[in-house]
Amino acid sequence: MPHTSRPSFGIMTAPMQVDYHDVLRVWREADAIPEIEHAWLFDHLMPIAGDPSGPTYEGWTLLSALAPQTRRLRLGLLVTSNRFRPPAMLAKIATTVDIVSGGRLDFGIGVGSRPDHPLARREYEAHGLPFHDTAHAVGSLAEACTVIRRLWTEDEPFDFQGTYVRLTGAFGNPKPVQRPHPPIMIGGRSAATLRVAAEHADLWNIPGGDIDDGVRRSALLDRYCAEIGRDPASITRSIHLPVSYDQPATTRKAIGEAIDAGFLHIILGLSAPYPADVARWVTDEFITSHGR
Repeated sequence: MPHTSRPSFGIMTAPMQVDYHDVLRVWREADAIPEIEHAWLFDHLMPIAGDPSGPTYEGWTLLSALAPQTRRLRLGLLVTSNRFRPPAMLAKIATTVDIVSGGRLDFGIGVGSRPDHPLARREYEAHGLPFHDTAHAVGSLAEACTVIRRLWTEDEPFDFQGTYVRLTGAFGNPKPVQRPHPPIMIGGRSAATLRVAAEHADLWNIPGGDIDDGVRRSALLDRYCAEIGRDPASITRSIHLPVSYDQPATTRKAIGEAIDAGFLHIILGLSAPYPADVARWVTDEFITSHGR
């Protein structure tokens, strides 16, 4: 489908196999470039690529540290694992980051690591975290989104007795800066996750790679929105595309295909080590040629 509005571009710096100051350098550089509108970290506790014993920073803590080091960028995690933190605790963490950043948080969330990823499941076992089956993961995600939204918006304590989440006297204070709440991005491509996105998401993100599959998943999201009486156009379509430093034409082609397919929220994944002035290079190489 042809696009009718301009795309929004951001960067993603996976905080693994890097030093904190490397990430900080790139975010500060990006913050000074208006064409880059958002910046993202991931949510893993151990590396999922490269040296399995290499460094990995906890996403929300790092995001809170980077927030006051920037002034303009919207920021978030692509995406939070709902398996890592109880939803009421996550709502409090996200509220804190929204306040620290002056209302710049985009709240990304998903079911958590794919069980078939060879390096993903080990981080749960290494940190004493349960790794439930897919049905549990999706069901608890839907309940988490409900609870988090209520904690952000309701002015009175409430009880919640769900299948997976149970709260007594739940109450969020302070509230996020953004009203009614920070935008909710749900990441994932499974049909079950798309049903949750249809109900709760302001943005939906999918990893790039197979744009035809992305188009099919987007159409399925349209269908699920229609089933519950929601305008599909109210959910921004977002895609993560890895940047090739050596073959920029490949990245440029992927960006064009994604935009033509209706994905107007583009997150460009930067692999480490980050070249000098990488944010400016990305802007000149990819963003200015696509509608900015």
